[in-house]
Amino acid sequence: MADHRHKREPEARRPKPKPLAVIGPLAVLATAAAVTIGVTAANPAASKMSPVSASADLEAGSSGSRGSSAPSGPSASSGPSAAADRPDLVTRSDDRQKVAPPVTSFASSFMSKTAIRSAVKHATQHRWTTDDLNIWTQPGDKATKLGEIEAGKKVLVTGRAFWGRTEVVLDGQSRWVTSGYLSHDKPVAAAAGLSMEPCPDPGVENGLTDGAVYVYRSVCHAFPQITSYGGWDAHGEHASGKALDIMTSDVELGYTIAEFLQEHSSELHLYDIIWRQHIWTPVRASEGWRMMPSRGSATANHYDHVHVSVY
Repeated sequence: MADHRHKREPEARRPKPKPLAVIGPLAVLATAAAVTIGVTAANPAASKMSPVSASADLEAGSSGSRGSSAPSGPSASSGPSAAADRPDLVTRSDDRQKVAPPVTSFASSFMSKTAIRSAVKHATQHRWTTDDLNIWTQPGDKATKLGEIEAGKKVLVTGRAFWGRTEVVLDGQSRWVTSGYLSHDKPVAAAAGLSMEPCPDPGVENGLTDGAVYVYRSVCHAFPQITSYGGWDAHGEHASGKALDIMTSDVELGYTIAEFLQEHSSELHLYDIIWRQHIWTPVRASEGWRMMPSRGSATANHYDHVHVSVY
């Protein structure tokens, strides 16, 4: 009877793996390792790249960002020569080593000899001093005082100001005075017997024009016994700021003040004078004092004050 049991197949009859199936993958791995070693040897800087730098470089090469020219095709990623041809990387540490050019300060540039000569050469505007001013060699704490300029003097200015002082030209030289005391207009100069010095009560000047202030200061110093004045008010000529009431009921003193104003009407640019219900005007000076109609009270008829107004 035949034996039908399955027999184990001899070891010799099992199929063995072909040599090429094993050698192929090993050869690929060896080739990749050799290429890697070759790239590293050709470009030592590449082996020292940080992960961040390497990834950024790869992104730049693959995406073609602005300012880079990533090569394309098989030759771009194969062989040591491709790595050797890549440009050297510029790191942030290289930028930090660059020395920035020196920055010239504004003060040095502003006060340079060239800038000063140019300012003096092109100065064409004039201003008037409104007070006695010290003359300085330059702005700042290191300036040397050279003298003084009197009030009311006409000076040439450059239009430059620095550290609280304004540049003027004196005898062809750059000089400096305290800012805030130069005027576009010629200041009113006090005529003989008149004054522009401040009075004890500066509040009277509130709302008055320069001409009315001139009258007030002149009368104030000529007649110190007068201690009460009427300045700006919301009625009549007073609303314009051009009128002043000199308060007195003394007839003789009132006439003395009126005569003082008549004598200086031209310098003070007077429009009219009213005293004891009479009016006098420079344009009709030949007619003398003219009678006015009654206004109903001593104050309204100017019996207790001399009224004066300017143009």
